[in-house]
Amino acid sequence: MLVNQQGSVKQAELLPEEMLEIMFTYAAKISGENDLDRLLVLMAEMGRKWIQADRCTLWLLDEERKVIWTKVADGLERVEIPHPAGLAGHTILSGETVLVKDAYKDTRFNDAIDQQTGYQTKSVLCIPIRNFDGTIIGAYQAINKMTGTGAFSDLDVKHLQFAASYMGKSIQAALLHEELVETQKEIIFRLGEVGESRSQETGQHVKRVAKYSYLLARLYGLSENEASLIELASPMHDIGKVAIPDSILEKPGKLTSEEFDVIKTHTTTGYHIFKGSKRRILKIAAIIAHQHHERWDGKGYPNGLKAEEIHLYARITGLADVFDALASDRIYKKAWPLPKIIQLIQEEKGKQFDPLLADIFLAHIDQFVEIKERYTDVVKEDSI
Repeated sequence: MLVNQQGSVKQAELLPEEMLEIMFTYAAKISGENDLDRLLVLMAEMGRKWIQADRCTLWLLDEERKVIWTKVADGLERVEIPHPAGLAGHTILSGETVLVKDAYKDTRFNDAIDQQTGYQTKSVLCIPIRNFDGTIIGAYQAINKMTGTGAFSDLDVKHLQFAASYMGKSIQAALLHEELVETQKEIIFRLGEVGESRSQETGQHVKRVAKYSYLLARLYGLSENEASLIELASPMHDIGKVAIPDSILEKPGKLTSEEFDVIKTHTTTGYHIFKGSKRRILKIAAIIAHQHHERWDGKGYPNGLKAEEIHLYARITGLADVFDALASDRIYKKAWPLPKIIQLIQEEKGKQFDPLLADIFLAHIDQFVEIKERYTDVVKEDSI
């Protein structure tokens, strides 16, 4: 009786209808998946079941960093190895299909992962993965056949080649989607930096507010998706400052009441910049820009909203923005010590701030301080 690395009994060969069921089940899941990490996990699961391997991995090439990497399971970090290394690296470099019965007898095999995990690789099958124009972008690797003699067959090669041809297109689509999302994120942060640079703030301020807002949203109980949208939109909370005169924004002393009235207009200006958009992120940005200076007690601006009349997203970003403003040096003040900031948030709970959000924030203050320290302001040489 043959067993795998975990002691399970060897499997029987799949019937044609069983293979079709696996293919159609995973094709449906894969076709609607844009997240690259989750896509790699789904594809690995499909390959493992389809050719009955003990393990299956999709390795992708990162040419800039000279590594190949994979995502083996949700919730785990990426695994990286230098490129070209191992049988997967050889396949990516050469474009050749690799089929070996005993990996340890092949000089191309890299046993580093086996050494780290205690796993023992025996039979290996590696197929190159190509993108739309035929360029090799990775390798589909199956380890330890779970039927028959424990060695992969020519039929397994054909099956995995068929899967790889489909996977390459899906991976390329996910890579393009990821590039689009990352480009969108960068544009949003750049826009946020434009607003902050008008008042002599650094780009790190918008990053910190975004990270605080995401953390506070998750601690409040919002979903990963909703918290991520707030993280993306919050950097644009002060975009309306582009319309405020430098003489007011750069004034080191206390503002007059007239000057402060001008400052207040950045909320409505920011709102009008984004309000006409049909994009969800920009709709959220409009809400946050408009309401992040409203107060729980109704004494904020521009509309004197109070309590839950203020959108939750704006209440979250408003608290995050105040914390960072107090904890950072500004042109008109030095950073406050942490105990003084905590005292103010406690005193303003139910006044300036949503009391529940304030309690959550203070209960996890160490996590917010950690973000503050991770994204410290960089002092420019010409400012010294």
